[in-house]
Amino acid sequence: MAAVATETTIAQKLEALLKLQNIDSALDGIKKMRGDLPEEVRDLEDEVAGIETRISKFNKEIAILEEDITKNRNAKKEAEKLVNKYKDQQMNVRNNREYDAISKEIELQQLEMELADKRTREFEFKILNKKDDVSETETRLNTRKKDLDAKRKELNVLIAESEEDEQKLMNNRDKAVKFVEERLLRPYDKLRGNYPNGLAVVLVKRGACGGCFSAVPPQRQADIKDKKRIIVCEHCGRILADVEDIVFISKK
Repeated sequence: MAAVATETTIAQKLEALLKLQNIDSALDGIKKMRGDLPEEVRDLEDEVAGIETRISKFNKEIAILEEDITKNRNAKKEAEKLVNKYKDQQMNVRNNREYDAISKEIELQQLEMELADKRTREFEFKILNKKDDVSETETRLNTRKKDLDAKRKELNVLIAESEEDEQKLMNNRDKAVKFVEERLLRPYDKLRGNYPNGLAVVLVKRGACGGCFSAVPPQRQADIKDKKRIIVCEHCGRILADVEDIVFISKK
């Protein structure tokens, strides 16, 4: 009796895994119908976010340049005040030595004014270039946003068409997962991730693994049918849940 109980337990485990695989394959089919749209939407979202970050960076750089212009204009004003102050002092000098010293100070401040003007022009030129960059980037952003909106609408239509079926399958999956042991669920999920078709649990069909189509020896097929232990494909590692019987139709 103990042997029968063990066999039944293994059979139930394999049945639970196969049921989960069938549900996941159905979900994969729905996702496949959507093609590359989900990935295209994600790529466009990332691109739009990147462009917006770039525009934000340009605007920050413009703000810094504008602050530098303000600083230079203030510096020029201070230099102008000093020039006027020194010119007033020149009117009251007592000797040539004082006059020459003040003249040098006036020249120095005038040079500071010229330098401030030069820097201001350079910063203004940089701002113009930055604003051109912003304008070009905003044009690109608007184009990519339109592309994103179009792709989202297209994807939403596809999602809406299969939403009900997908929700039912998701509910069924939640129930099915509860019947799969944790120690089997982990390798199952790993196997699904390893293969593009998402097949982790397969049947032996026409003497071959239903995943990689490698031949399965007759004795191994018999062991799989007995369901006394969980057997995996020696070539791809997929779980072999059962052997599909070939039905022959007699010709009359």
